[in-house]
Amino acid sequence: MGYRLSKISTRTGDDGTTGLGDGSRVQKDDARIVAIGDVDELNSQVGVLLCEALPDDVRVALVAIQHDLFDLGGELCIPGHSMIQAAQLGRIDDWIAEYNSSLAPLKEFILPGGSRAASLAHVARTVCRRAERSIVALGRAGDINDAPRQYVNRLSDLLFVLARVLNRSDGGAEVGWEHVRE
Repeated sequence: MGYRLSKISTRTGDDGTTGLGDGSRVQKDDARIVAIGDVDELNSQVGVLLCEALPDDVRVALVAIQHDLFDLGGELCIPGHSMIQAAQLGRIDDWIAEYNSSLAPLKEFILPGGSRAASLAHVARTVCRRAERSIVALGRAGDINDAPRQYVNRLSDLLFVLARVLNRSDGGAEVGWEHVRE
């Protein structure tokens, strides 16, 4: 790739537009840029979660997810381009099955919280859901592949499961939602 980022401040966006990977320019509030920004924010939130003490296997999964999210952003940045592959979706599915198999079945909804790491995983999950909504909106506005939407949908499920795993490993208690409170 060379030194593509040798000049960070180009001033080309001063007019409210930004460049896509295919060289075209769009407004900074274009649905495509909103989706890219939400994926970028999700990647940053995963980075914050990685600052915590985590089980090694969870850390490895989250780092792989960060790379996948960069691929996903790249796919969104280049209209018509495909970067998210079936293997990446399959890996998310495998992690969901693996981690969920070690957890007790839920009998009620749980509130986001518990340990700090679990709480950060819940925040990442909610940011992931926002990215998913943005990608769905982008799909209505223009042609995109199914894989980005599928990836973030499954990733939000994985982040929920990881929050439960992190609560268990950190000794944090899950708080069940109480429909009737006194």
